[in-house]
Parts: sequence; structure tokens; C-alpha cells
Amino acid sequence: MKTIDELLSEGVAGRRVFVRADLNVPLDGTTITDDGRIRAVLPTVKALAEAGARVVVASHLGRPKGAPDPAFSLAPAAARLGELLGADVAFATDTVGESAASTVAGLADGQVAVLENLRFNAGETSKDDAERAAFADRLAALADLYVGDGFGAVHRKHASVYDLPARLPHAAGYLIATEVGVLKKLTEDVRRPYVVALGGAKVSDKLAVIDQLLGKADRILIGGGMAYTFLKAKGHEIGASLLQEDQIPVVREYLERVEKTGVELVLPVDTLVAAEFPDMRTKAPAHPETVAADAIPADRMGLDIGPETRKLYASKLADAATVFWNGPMGVFEHPDYAEGTRAVAQALLDSPGFTVVGGGDSAAAVRTLGFDEQAFGHISTGGGASLEYLEGKTLPGLAALED
Repeated sequence: MKTIDELLSEGVAGRRVFVRADLNVPLDGTTITDDGRIRAVLPTVKALAEAGARVVVASHLGRPKGAPDPAFSLAPAAARLGELLGADVAFATDTVGESAASTVAGLADGQVAVLENLRFNAGETSKDDAERAAFADRLAALADLYVGDGFGAVHRKHASVYDLPARLPHAAGYLIATEVGVLKKLTEDVRRPYVVALGGAKVSDKLAVIDQLLGKADRILIGGGMAYTFLKAKGHEIGASLLQEDQIPVVREYLERVEKTGVELVLPVDTLVAAEFPDMRTKAPAHPETVAADAIPADRMGLDIGPETRKLYASKLADAATVFWNGPMGVFEHPDYAEGTRAVAQALLDSPGFTVVGGGDSAAAVRTLGFDEQAFGHISTGGGASLEYLEGKTLPGLAALED
């Protein structure tokens, strides 16, 4: 995989460089609530601009249905990129139309432009190879070189991620190079003990990665909504907690495999429960109760790991040489259910090992709860991409960057 440093050494001055970034930031109207993904692509954009390239940044945002939708405009992201760069950033109001063509044509050496949301064109995400290729052809006409740096999208077979690199000389940006280097530390020559903490709502989202980790990790800690399917599979009462009943047979199979592989699978011993889901709009006090994880009342739902589980999980992380964490331990967005996630994040900080926060809600939790991002070994920008890499899948966006 060619690196951006190799590309820069060959000279990029005066050349149009298409940077596939991941500017898929959360918005409250037009206000960005977390600019982490924009900051993550800054090193690549800065390096290209300082080398005299005419930088064309493109990304998706949200899931518009293949047509323009103001709610998903990248204009706020373009403005924030300009603020972080300390330079004007031009913005094209379309992806491959007149505005894109004139905006790119108007760039001088060292200047940066952002195209409108790639998913405003149906060709970006089309499952039809010809439709996707036609869109990639039009994108290729805007550039001389391609740099892939949108790690959060590399597991998608989309036009700008998969088809476009085949049409232009290409290289991996700094972010993708860093992300791949970190993931190799989690899959090749892993320092042990290797501890994985998995949370989030759905056990189905994590089954494939658990399947792989049963042969690689030393300990797997389970939290979040997915924990209740594991508890149910062990025959425990989980009340009205989140349950994926159709996944119970697979979970039982995994529990049996744990006994054979020697992997330590750790489940909650207590949990915070309430009669109803908290009001996420007002964040009104929820007054949860703490009960044993194997005896949740029928009219209560589990919403966070309890205090004893927090201590238990911290102890299981204390001697880890390598840690991967993906998924919150509870409904961390509400203050009454944030302590489980906070405890795991703090345990990673206290761990002497190499710690990786696997993107998505975990990365959002780190920022929401006020932790210093620089204190972790690495915070990924792509939760889904990280998981698929650990599952052993070939990621289309990485495969496309290989020579």
C-alpha cells in the first residue's frame, strides 16, 4: 500500500488531489457536536496543501436517499475544516455538477475545496457496478491523484471508496495508515494479556468479532444491552431488558466454546434497572435501582452495569498489555447511566498496556464524558470498519488502495 509520504516525495504541487475523508460528524441542526473526524483528516489535508496540491476533499454524511437533502449538507463540516486549517475552504454545492467543476477549476496551488455530500448522488452507494462506475468516472475527472483517508468508510463498497482509486494513482493518507497499523497490533504479534471489552445495544452486531476473538483474546468483558442476551442464554431472569431472542442459540454455542478455548468471558454481576427508558431529551433524573444481574425484576430493564461489575471489569483490565474496547456499557448519554462506561474508560487510562477505543459510540463516550483523548493509545474513527477488520474480513476501501 503506497503511503502519502511516497506521494509527496514524488511531488504534488499544482496537481489536483482527491482526498476521500470521513466528515460524517454528528449535527444538531447545522451545529457540529463532535468534530473528531474532521480533526482526524487534518494532517493529510495540511501536508498536501503545504506541498502545493490543489486539494479536493469529499465525504458522505448521514444516509440521504441518493438525492440532495439540506439536512445532510457538508457545508458545516467544510466551514469547520476551514477554521481548523486557518484558511479559506471553498465549498461546492454539488458532487460532480457545475459547482464542483468550477470550484475545483478555481483552486490555486495549496488551496482546499470540499464537495457536497457524496451520497446526494445515487451512484455513490449503488449495488449496480455500472452505476457506481459511472459516478466514479465523473469524480475521477475532478482529480489527478487519489488519497484514501476515510477509515470510517473503508468497509463500504462505494464509488468514492472502492471504484475511484482504480481510476487514479492512489495512496493511503496518514489516518488510514495509522488505523491499519493499530489494527495489526490487535491481530498480529499481540502483547498479552489481551483483553477486549464489548458493549452496545445489539449482540448481533458483535457476534462475528466474538467468534474471531474466542481464539485470540485472553479475556472478553461483555456489557451494554448485548449483555442481557448472554445472561438470558445462561438461564437468568432479565425482566424487560433488551433481548435478541433469535441470537440465544448462537450465544449458547459461544458460551460452550469458551469452556473449551480457555478464554475468560466475563458478564455483569449487577446492573442498574428502571421501569422505563430514561427521557433523553430532558435528561430528567431516572432514580435507578441496583440489582443482581441474574435476578432482574420482571417489570424492570437493565440500563447500565452496576458498581460491583465496574470494580470487576476494572480489575480484569488492570494487568492488560493490550486492550480493545468497542461499545458503551450502558445508556451513557444519560448521567444516571454513564458510570459503567466511565469506569471502563478510566480503567483503560489506568491500564499499563496499549489501549484502543474502537470508534463509534465508544469514541463519542470518551469525548462526552470529558476524558483526554490523547491519554488513550488510539481512538479509532471507524467503529464498523474496526470490527470488520478484527472479524478477518477484506475491507473494500483498503483492498482498493493496494497496488
